[in-house]
Amino acid sequence: MPGHQRFSDQSPRLSTMEVEQEKVNMSKELSADAASYRCSACHGDEDWGLSHPMRGRAKSRSLSAAPAPASTKEFRRTRSLHGPCPVTTFGPKACVLQNPQTIMHIQDPASQRLTWNKSPKSVLVIKKIRDASLLQPFKELCMYLMEENNMIVYVEKKVLEDPAIVSDDSFGPVKRKFCTFREDYDDISNQIDLIICLGGDGTLLYASSLFQGSVPPVMAFHLGSLGFLTPFNFENFQSQVTQVIQGNAAVVLRSRLKVRVVKELRGKMAIPNGISENGVLATDLDTEVGKQVMQYQVLNEVVIDRGPSSYLSNVDVYLNGHLITTVQGDGVIVSTPTGSTAYAAAAGASMIHPNVPAIMITPICPHSLSFRPIVVPAGVELKIMLSPEARNTAWVSFDGRKRQEIRHGDSISITTSCYPLPSICVRDPVSDWFESLAQCLHWNVRKKQAHFPEEEEEEV
Repeated sequence: MPGHQRFSDQSPRLSTMEVEQEKVNMSKELSADAASYRCSACHGDEDWGLSHPMRGRAKSRSLSAAPAPASTKEFRRTRSLHGPCPVTTFGPKACVLQNPQTIMHIQDPASQRLTWNKSPKSVLVIKKIRDASLLQPFKELCMYLMEENNMIVYVEKKVLEDPAIVSDDSFGPVKRKFCTFREDYDDISNQIDLIICLGGDGTLLYASSLFQGSVPPVMAFHLGSLGFLTPFNFENFQSQVTQVIQGNAAVVLRSRLKVRVVKELRGKMAIPNGISENGVLATDLDTEVGKQVMQYQVLNEVVIDRGPSSYLSNVDVYLNGHLITTVQGDGVIVSTPTGSTAYAAAAGASMIHPNVPAIMITPICPHSLSFRPIVVPAGVELKIMLSPEARNTAWVSFDGRKRQEIRHGDSISITTSCYPLPSICVRDPVSDWFESLAQCLHWNVRKKQAHFPEEEEEEV
């Protein structure tokens, strides 16, 4: 029995080792569980472990911080800061399964505050062209930025070609300090810390088109005709600009659409100077055999219409690869929440706050009266193509620009961009939006209903 005795002597030690191994395994399981509560869309800012409470506002994020690159081992169509966080628990045992294709994360709008990693040094000033009333505000702003804040000011070259600026000798010393650029030729995306717009909503749309990647914070002054997206008044611009430079401001993150247009090559389709869109080299874009590929970042909407043809447009709309409908009518609008108050609202769509994670699909004068506008979740991928039986081609534009023809075999892919446009607020995202609805669109403005007069008590 000596062998049996030796086995008995060793069995307690083996049991202890098994217990220790069990603890290690449990520790690994707990670590794996804790790791599953990491929100990959948060770029590592938040770790939701077992000891971390699931309540409270999300931690504020620096706008100037670049998003973390996606892992090469997982496919992520897009990422956005506008959507429900996937780390959600339901009772003590249930939760949403972690998905490597996690695409969205949402913040309390009140917590969206501007933060600078370093003090801003360069500012892009965008002025509405061919508007003489903006020359004086433009000069005052540029002199204040250069002389008072010692900042580097970038302007578009054609702005300085205005005769009123050329002939102003007192503005000469300031003008010589400008850094200039040309649209579609010079890439300034990595040189700008802050954008200031002078004009109407078109200046903000133009600023968006200049940045096909990360967009610096945008401060927009209302000096145009409508100004739904430009909340600041210019009267006290010095104090307002100082507040922004000091990082004391709220922001609304306006989601954009990433649009990919794939066209079949028909004859010679050369791109001038080897540059396709806002300084992006054509070789940097994904290319397919026999195809021309273009990519755009859109703030308001993508509009597909019938163009000059007298026939109805006839396009197929796919959602995540599945055909959902065929649009027969004058066209279709695919818009962001920011664009919901523009063309989409005129076509009968609802107006959606910019913080709502959504993509809107609005038909333009559809042939079917039951075809109502719909809202789909942000992050889905829409694909629009001409129907095989379409009688004519279609035309597409992006925020009203870059209009081009779409033929059979071409496709337009649309999804939520991972690069929103951070628009600086006067007060906060909610107050500014309702103020714009009331002031610019006169939303729900009407004469109030008269009340009934108080009836006099009958004398007994």
